[in-house]
Amino acid sequence: VPRLPPLQLQQQLPLSHPPTQDFPPRIVEHPSDLIVSKGEAATLNCKAEGRPTPTTEGGERVETVKDDPCSHRMLLPTGSLFFLRIVHGRKSRPDEGVYVCVARNYLGETVSHNASLEVDFFFSPGVFFLLGL
Repeated sequence: VPRLPPLQLQQQLPLSHPPTQDFPPRIVEHPSDLIVSKGEAATLNCKAEGRPTPTTEGGERVETVKDDPCSHRMLLPTGSLFFLRIVHGRKSRPDEGVYVCVARNYLGETVSHNASLEVDFFFSPGVFFLLGL
């Protein structure tokens, strides 16, 4: 039986997901907990991979964030959830809460770890902390 040199053998081993094979989504960057000042911008990062490329949604467990042109929340093309300004008041629904990222394609759906967004009134404007680093 002829033997291949080790390098050629490695090249012939199957990939976990060959380039032409579809596979279900998976989260490759989970969002992290944030503490942010009211009125400041914030981003809950989320990245997913899959084939076909999964669609992502960022939102609280109960309410999904939809593309609303009037909203201060935007779902970025990368899958991250961007807050133009953190809202925390009686006139509008506060942004404080627990968020998840959901990635979907026709092969399935996956959900990120929970990420808490908290509003702190004692921070200076423009300062925020990432927890769990």
